[in-house]
Amino acid sequence: MAKKFTAKPDELSKVDYKPPKKGWMDTPAEFKEHTFCWGAKGKNLDAVNFPNARDWSPAEEDWKLPENWQEIFLEGIRERLGKYRSFKLFMDICVRCGACADKCHFFIGGGDPKNMPVLRAELLRSIYRKYFTASGKMLGKIAGARELTLDVLKEIWYYYYQCTECRRCSVFCPYGIDQAEITMVGRELTNLLGLNTDWIAGPVANCYIKGNHIGLEPHTITNSVEFFLDDIETITGIRIKPTFNRKGAEILFVTPSGDLFADPGTYTAMGYLMLFHELGLDYTWSTYASEGGNFGLFTSNEMAKRLNTKIYAEAKRLGVKWIIGGECGHMWRVINQYMDTWNGPADFLEEPVSPITGTKFENAKSTKMVHIAEFTADLIKNGKLKLDPSRNDRLKVTWHDSCNTARGMGILDEPRYVLRNVCNHFYEMPEDTIREKTFCCGSGAGLNASENMDLRMRGGFPRANAVKYVRDNYGVNMLANICAIDRVALKTLMEYWVPDVMVTGLHELVGNALVMTGEKKRTQDLRLEPLPEKEAKE
Repeated sequence: MAKKFTAKPDELSKVDYKPPKKGWMDTPAEFKEHTFCWGAKGKNLDAVNFPNARDWSPAEEDWKLPENWQEIFLEGIRERLGKYRSFKLFMDICVRCGACADKCHFFIGGGDPKNMPVLRAELLRSIYRKYFTASGKMLGKIAGARELTLDVLKEIWYYYYQCTECRRCSVFCPYGIDQAEITMVGRELTNLLGLNTDWIAGPVANCYIKGNHIGLEPHTITNSVEFFLDDIETITGIRIKPTFNRKGAEILFVTPSGDLFADPGTYTAMGYLMLFHELGLDYTWSTYASEGGNFGLFTSNEMAKRLNTKIYAEAKRLGVKWIIGGECGHMWRVINQYMDTWNGPADFLEEPVSPITGTKFENAKSTKMVHIAEFTADLIKNGKLKLDPSRNDRLKVTWHDSCNTARGMGILDEPRYVLRNVCNHFYEMPEDTIREKTFCCGSGAGLNASENMDLRMRGGFPRANAVKYVRDNYGVNMLANICAIDRVALKTLMEYWVPDVMVTGLHELVGNALVMTGEKKRTQDLRLEPLPEKEAKE
């Protein structure tokens, strides 16, 4: 993927927080190059029956909207006000106190007031007030209401695709308003007009047709895994033989497709393979439900529901008992926050019980799906793994709490427990930048494209700044996390802001430390780099 920056880090870090001279309603949106993604291709919209399928460009004046676009948009608001109580509540209860104003990474890194969560929400609230409240209809601008014009629509689109739905602002809101929910509705409304981006519509179409975001065919998936197995054999002397699409396995394993083709996710996948082999786990991969991620979440609730269904349909087809999910972000947000409402409890599966430790994962009673970090933490706690953390001694590691697994799921302590058992050098970033208050990578919610690099680097600046702090104070050189998009996005972010810090998944570090039965003396880690003890002898 091409990387194009229009500014150097020392230039981009100079943020101007001076507000505009005019009020926000009188300050038109300025579409700046490298701050927005390209429009969706008609073929990708058509593949999943999205409305108004055609090729279009946000940079052009004519967005090729249907003639009755205003009617469609307003009817969409009306329908969602009746369908989602949270949306109606969030439209009415905000008192504009400003508690969220400086919490968004895009505002911190860019200084645009319309990226304050409260003001980003006002872009849509102003339309709600004009057409759905008595005060707005009578008093107009005095009541914070405005007409839905083409310029206003474009402004809404521009800023609702400058939100990664990370929910950090919701942590600080005294009323509990979830800006991510407002963004999700805003994107649904623009999606009714065919105003999606191709970096979202493309993966959605691929996932719907092929089972994963990048359209990998089954033979490509198995071939990719074969390459991993070759490297593992080189490192350990052990030939692992995983199964694919095997009916009757106890467990279905689902991971994001990024782990199958993109470094450093590939090293994470190698860690999974080594762990499961060492355990003798009765599991199988699927080449059809080959995607844990769910870009449908960035288009509409209905599309997210459709894409989530494939995992459970495949679990039913293969006759497994339960599911282990890999290191992914929005897969887990969907599973834990929305699945029971959309798809209902997975009652055809069994409540997960570890065949190694006997632990019953009661938190997965409804979803029947266990996060790999929970699974591994339980193994370590029960003494089921032989680990040599000194193999990771060349690394000084810090932990990035991925938004969807941390704020969206509550996985905070389990990965840290694993990390402390597989690494000897672990350092936390500052308190206000981790756990529930974690900063986003700046590229989630479908913003991890190449054409919007300025936006991404600005949005990721707060996270990079926290990494820089532990780099400068503790010599940290590795940033670990449990999200496929983070692994890719943070790699670019670190190269830009903190170039001497690498990025890894949790289970790459597990794979390095894991002492496997029958392994040869190891001299290399999973990246084929010399192990610390080998370096010492040399």
